[in-house]
Amino acid sequence: MREFGYQRVFDVPGAVALLGADPDARCLGGGTNLVDLMKAGVERPAQLIDVRELPLGRIEAVDGGGLRIGATVTNSELAAHPEVRRHYPALAQALLSGASGQLRNMATVGGNLLQRTRCGYFTDATKPCNKRVPGSGCPAIEGEHHNHAILGASAHCVAVHPSDMGVALAAFDAVVRYETTDGPGELPLAEFYLPVGDTPHLETALPPGALITGITLPPAPVAAHSRYRKVRERASYAFAIGSIAAALDVRDGVVREVRLAFGAVASRPWRAREAERVLTGGPADAAAFAAAADAELAAAETLPHNGYKVTLMRNLVVAMLTELTEEAAR
Repeated sequence: MREFGYQRVFDVPGAVALLGADPDARCLGGGTNLVDLMKAGVERPAQLIDVRELPLGRIEAVDGGGLRIGATVTNSELAAHPEVRRHYPALAQALLSGASGQLRNMATVGGNLLQRTRCGYFTDATKPCNKRVPGSGCPAIEGEHHNHAILGASAHCVAVHPSDMGVALAAFDAVVRYETTDGPGELPLAEFYLPVGDTPHLETALPPGALITGITLPPAPVAAHSRYRKVRERASYAFAIGSIAAALDVRDGVVREVRLAFGAVASRPWRAREAERVLTGGPADAAAFAAAADAELAAAETLPHNGYKVTLMRNLVVAMLTELTEEAAR
């Protein structure tokens, strides 16, 4: 492990000043991803800036609806918050499906947004990886890729984003707030993660030296009727091989509003906007749900060993929307 400096900060301006002064500095929240990558030699920061004592640990209601979530709120705190459980249940379910209780007690919202892929080639510093060493290649394309991307990938990277929380946030149009030496800024989650293209090492649109200060969830009445489902290779503590956050408003058998986001299928949480477009204003039945899934997944590009994800995600869409429809009819 590379020798590194360590500083604990207690105010946002102090943290931003340190980040702005050192491009090799990294923020340390719970450390549940960063420390592992440092041990593996993948992350080699010159300095760790401990942000856990920053005054960013609150969850507050926003005027007119919605929530404002601080960056140092832990995953456990967010999942247990009554307003999250009441108004954004899919987010609470997504958080509870991630990692273990001990890790959720440590992991922070800001850190969750910035967690890196769990691709085995990325986390093994002895292997080539375009995300870790630009231009070195993507051995997953010809190698082990059964849990890799089917949407939005490129010839330069086929890794997937591992976050459960991010999938629910994508469905609900979350906005990421940050601070730099030039002042505060915001990025819709839809713009926060960059497309892979030929620069997979560039993962987010955050400006250099930016400190994530929190997330805003805008008002979304449909989110109160939402669920998250995660498919994984074992029943406990495993990353998804496919997941979905869904919210549905059905009246008189017609889809009035729908939100869909997929996980473990792309390098970022995947908002299924084509499926939403196909469904809105149409019938709420299994045939329509399947047609919408097919429309979204028509863009899928599979590798020899991950084509099963197309069928998996199609089935997840149909099952989840059917359950929400039946629930609304009770």
